[in-house]
Amino acid sequence: MNSFGSFFRISIFGESHGTSLGVIVDGCPAGLPITSGDFLKDFNRRRSGATGTTPRKEPDVPRIMSGVFNDRTTGAPVTIMFENTNTRSRDYTELRETPRPGHADFVAMKKFGGHEDYRGGGHFSGRLTLAIVAAGVIAKKLISPVKIETRLLEAGGSKNIEEAVKIAVEEQDSIGGIFECRAFNMPVGIC
Repeated sequence: MNSFGSFFRISIFGESHGTSLGVIVDGCPAGLPITSGDFLKDFNRRRSGATGTTPRKEPDVPRIMSGVFNDRTTGAPVTIMFENTNTRSRDYTELRETPRPGHADFVAMKKFGGHEDYRGGGHFSGRLTLAIVAAGVIAKKLISPVKIETRLLEAGGSKNIEEAVKIAVEEQDSIGGIFECRAFNMPVGIC
């Protein structure tokens, strides 16, 4: 599924090693202030370089293509694109024969009958979380003054998150986690 939501609907497009990827946000009211700078804090939080993350470095500069004029939303769908500039597609050739465990390679191959873009995980790559984070930035602006806080409670079944990540990296494995999500400044009467 590439689209999520009802009133605030997002549609993700692109692939990890395609020309670009992005998001279309529909249901955003007119007049919300949006600039490229609004995305920096959240993009920096998902940036590569930390232990257990991809070594791939991308500038992740949002190009607001539609739905914003004079730094305010117009009420039309907001389209944000990101260029892919650092790809090494040849590294993924073997995935045609041996899909990676813990990834969507096999499922994508079966779902799309072998016509999927397998380079870097294609449309199922973690790279596409960039589009989801961009939509989240807009959503957070819409719900202000409500603030959402998340905290990683455990990873790989352990409360020692750094150690769990270290072991997973050493074993070249992936692990899940448990997050806590809290909302502050909620209006009275919402259940």
